[in-house]
Amino acid sequence: MENIYPQPRDVGIRIPPHLKQDRFCAGFRHSLMGGHLDKVEYMRLSFREGYRAAKIYLRALRRSHGILAFPARWKVRAKVS
Repeated sequence: MENIYPQPRDVGIRIPPHLKQDRFCAGFRHSLMGGHLDKVEYMRLSFREGYRAAKIYLRALRRSHGILAFPARWKVRAKVS
């Protein structure tokens, strides 16, 4: 079963006219899917702005559902001597 992710215009986000709409939407979707900015093509302005808009949208969505913050993931290293 495939997940359905909203488009920026579906959630009320306007794409600024100076940004490329297809890259903005790609960054928005990439962020909603839980992706990271780990490739060179993800560093373009339109993609990063879409990515950022999705992160802000997700934060507001979680707050509206009463989730303030997820618990931090900790890594513990221990040496036995």
